Amino acid sequence: MLRYLSAGESHGPELTIVVDGFPSNVPVSKEKIDEQLRRRQMGYGRGFRQQIETDTVEVTSGIRFGNTLGTPITMVVANRDFKNWTDRMAPFGEKPEDLKEIYRPRPGHADLAGAIKYDHEDIRNVLERASARNTATIVAAGALAKQLLEQFGILVTAHVVELCDVKATQLPDSLEALMNAADSSEVRCADPDASQRMIQKIDEAKANGDTVGGIFEVIVRGCPIGLGSYAMPDRKLDGRLAGALMSIQAIKGVEIGLGFEAARRMGSQVHDPILHDGQRYLRSSNGAGGLEGGVTNGQDIVVRVAMKPISTLYKPLPSVNMKTKEAELAAIERSDYCALPAASVVGENVVAWVIADALIEKLGGDSLEQMKDNWAQYQARVSRR
Repeated sequence: MLRYLSAGESHGPELTIVVDGFPSNVPVSKEKIDEQLRRRQMGYGRGFRQQIETDTVEVTSGIRFGNTLGTPITMVVANRDFKNWTDRMAPFGEKPEDLKEIYRPRPGHADLAGAIKYDHEDIRNVLERASARNTATIVAAGALAKQLLEQFGILVTAHVVELCDVKATQLPDSLEALMNAADSSEVRCADPDASQRMIQKIDEAKANGDTVGGIFEVIVRGCPIGLGSYAMPDRKLDGRLAGALMSIQAIKGVEIGLGFEAARRMGSQVHDPILHDGQRYLRSSNGAGGLEGGVTNGQDIVVRVAMKPISTLYKPLPSVNMKTKEAELAAIERSDYCALPAASVVGENVVAWVIADALIEKLGGDSLEQMKDNWAQYQARVSRR
């Protein structure tokens, strides 16, 4: 019901996002979209590009006087660095005589598989679209979704819990305190001691021409019981969340609730006892991470996401020149040493998008007013159970 299409290359003129299925009359702030884009560009370990441009969004359709129209919303994020690439990324005309084509694929990137799949000789034709630069599009779309979720009291946030071999162990008890601590950390880690050790680990990687990844956690608070469905596999919300998060560049794993830890325990140590306080159902734990049978159960949704180290290494790994088939070192592109803090912001907005889609699916309606009417009726019905 809610979908988006994106287009654009990393060093092309702009990135374009078209959102379809968004209800009408939702108050939208450009500043809130720009704030999410700004958060995506922050974080210790980022590369030079974040210093030369600040992303902002331009809306060209679907919003009027700060309210959505119910029609497709088109957003554009300019690539300000394009002025330095106009000859090398020109859509028409002849190749510059001094154009440096790329023939040495990077291990871990889409370079080799993409060049073979699409019959490209110059690997730039692959890496421009495969680049994580394109995560700006889902962040812009997710920023819209967040503003819809706010109307229903649903909050989505994320924080880094592990970077390489450094784990956060001392986290705040309240969600508000956790959010504040993560926002004040250069690596978006709410454990101050672990945060400093993570920075040291990034410095170590940088000194060695290497990169580091890690794990971030996304938390959703305020979801009602009943988003998603067990009826068909593609409607299960846990599957939709995992699929969307795995579509982010460099993501290699997703777990919900206890995740893989559940496989190491007895059932009595995994499942959450059901209680009732006379008014509503409660749980004494949240091993399920807010989802049972692909359906929200009213608890916080808790998702952890594993990001591999970035594949561009300043001390590159062995590769093969695709033109000569000779052994050479992999190509080097301008890149980050660690993008985990930024990835947590991307993941936060991806989850917001998926939850907004499930909410629209559940409540129906073409306008915010219709959704709120249906929300009130549904909440009243749930309370009677």
